[in-house]
Amino acid sequence: MKKIVLILAIFLGVSACKVNPFTGKKMLNMYPNSQIFPTAFAQYDQFLTENKTVENTAEARMITTVGQRIASAAERWLTANGYPGYLKDYKWEYNLVQDETVNAWCMPGGKIVFYTGILPICKGETGVAVVMGHEVAHALADHGAQRMSAATFQQLGAVAGNIAIKDEQTRNTFNQAYGLGSQLGVMLPFSRGHETEADRIGLQIMAIAGYNPDEAAELWKRMKANSGGEAPPEFMSTHPSNDTRIANLTAWAPLAKEEAAKFGVTSFQ
Repeated sequence: MKKIVLILAIFLGVSACKVNPFTGKKMLNMYPNSQIFPTAFAQYDQFLTENKTVENTAEARMITTVGQRIASAAERWLTANGYPGYLKDYKWEYNLVQDETVNAWCMPGGKIVFYTGILPICKGETGVAVVMGHEVAHALADHGAQRMSAATFQQLGAVAGNIAIKDEQTRNTFNQAYGLGSQLGVMLPFSRGHETEADRIGLQIMAIAGYNPDEAAELWKRMKANSGGEAPPEFMSTHPSNDTRIANLTAWAPLAKEEAAKFGVTSFQ
């Protein structure tokens, strides 16, 4: 038991060392980029070998163009706010994959995939920028490493409980309660917080890149319509509800424009 407590203490100390440049808050992150990025890059390359990428089309070129503009805007913001070199280990790559799933994602270190199924929802370059900004924000804020760190703590908590509780019946009760409680009370809110954070950061950097942040709420209205209203209750989901996201993005759009104006960007496409 003492060993488990010691491990938790060490991890807590390590995780408190890195600060999220966009929020100024300490991050739960015990995994350095040097450990996370090579694995993520290898997984990304493996994914591309197993799926059909779309190349040399207007849509594929648009994904790359938008991604480069968003990444450049992020670097401008980071440099201006005292974080030069923050992205030195990132290896940005943008691929369009033939798949009807309405989704896009970004691996740690900047490896991005858009599925063709999300393009009708995007309705053009500005909609792609909304999604791209959100996915890039996940990478910028180290959300992947943070999720891994949180999962490690969750597992260590379960191990500590099982070591400490000797009675089998009590241990079984603990495992059931701990599994449900840690998922609903910690892991899911943690994930929803990341999604909300990525929405806000993404809105800001898309505006700096010259894309209209007002379009973010409009895209999520289309996402809501596309889902047909089918979604689990927010407290049981890894993501905020569509209505929550629409309200947040609507409220944050003027702030994103104010931030963009600091970089001389006052008109948007």
